Amino acid sequence: MGLPNANGDLSTEVEVDAFRRLFPLHFYEKHLLESISPDARPLGRARETTIALGAVASANGSALAKIGSTTMLAAIKMKVMTPSLETPDEGCIVIDFHMPPICSPIVRPGGPAEAAPVVAKQLSDTILSSGMINLKELSLVSGKAAWMAYLDIYCLDADGALFDTALLSAVAAFSHLEIPVPVVSLNDDGKIVLSEEQGLSDREPVNKEKRKINLSSIPFSLTCVLHKNYILADPTAEEESIMDTIVTVVLDSSSQLVSLHKPGGTVLAYTSAIQDCIALTRQRVKELQKILEEAISGMEVD
Repeated sequence: MGLPNANGDLSTEVEVDAFRRLFPLHFYEKHLLESISPDARPLGRARETTIALGAVASANGSALAKIGSTTMLAAIKMKVMTPSLETPDEGCIVIDFHMPPICSPIVRPGGPAEAAPVVAKQLSDTILSSGMINLKELSLVSGKAAWMAYLDIYCLDADGALFDTALLSAVAAFSHLEIPVPVVSLNDDGKIVLSEEQGLSDREPVNKEKRKINLSSIPFSLTCVLHKNYILADPTAEEESIMDTIVTVVLDSSSQLVSLHKPGGTVLAYTSAIQDCIALTRQRVKELQKILEEAISGMEVD
């Protein structure tokens, strides 16, 4: 049974669709033999990717990221907290990842999706271990006040590569983030007070103007599926479910390895396969850096 011909024969298209539903693995293997995915991408190429900054007006920083159909909305709200005794000169980042039922037919109402806590943990580990944000930049007054960045990411459409898209939306939201002002001041006793709430706007604020946060070693990721001797980059949800060996590589903006995640699967991760995944990720990092830079430039022009 062949693929649709150039004339778009309807009966052939129906046959192909039936073949895809009945024998999904064979359907994909036919494409792998030709080194293309069913959407006509070369196996090593990611889907079309877009970033829109400032998607949530009420947030201090926000972004909408899309990779293929997978869509993530990230929003950051800044709040003042008392730093811990162990890290008196540091703020903190809290990440929540949400997968409402609207994002995928496999997500049922009444409880979180199985993938949600896994992605949330991966995001937190990646952002903190990469060194993208110096938590000392979030300090206001040593031992007394610091910023807590609440990052909420909502999955609006789940069609594969959830972590890649979530991480991209998080990075973009932090790129858009502005630390608000004025918020806190010191009273006569040297204690922190919320200026706006206490009506103390005449006092000298600790943070005197809005500012951007400095980002370094920005992490980007690429998820690949392994099947036999093939590597397919940026899989859809269907491809992930059929070819169950998944590898996610995270590199920073200097192409240094941040993490490598392989949650089981039937295909052994040979050194050559991992090296190929890392090479594909290096190419992807360059693409994502360019897309992010263009989104930031677009905001500056506006």
